[in-house]
Amino acid sequence: MNITGLRSPADKVGSLVYFGRMVDKIRLHAAGQLPTDYIENLGDGFDKVCANLFGIAYSAIVERVKAGGTDEEVLAWCFENGRKLTEQDLMVWNEFLRKRGWNDAGSARLAQRKAESGFTAREDIQTFFQYIDADEGR
Repeated sequence: MNITGLRSPADKVGSLVYFGRMVDKIRLHAAGQLPTDYIENLGDGFDKVCANLFGIAYSAIVERVKAGGTDEEVLAWCFENGRKLTEQDLMVWNEFLRKRGWNDAGSARLAQRKAESGFTAREDIQTFFQYIDADEGR
């Protein structure tokens, strides 16, 4: 399902993958435009891991996004109000998420999601980012 205003998890804001997608979901939900299937997992999964990266409660990030500003301004707020991240932290984050589901603890869940979506034969889908993009028609 293609959702207007919801970017790929691989798209970066500043130096981080996924962050922009999380912000998109928060904005879409606040505007009443996020599909119901997505609402149940808001603040969980990759959203939770992203908030934990900064050491900031997901609810605080939601409030900051709702206060307005660009993606870059929200990211700057997270950098200022969360734990200080090094270049290595950012690199590990990006590579971990970019490869999540490929020969790791998430592989079984990825296989399950692929089966639920009718993608079992799609050998090109080896990570969650690839799955999300395929599921959303990218």
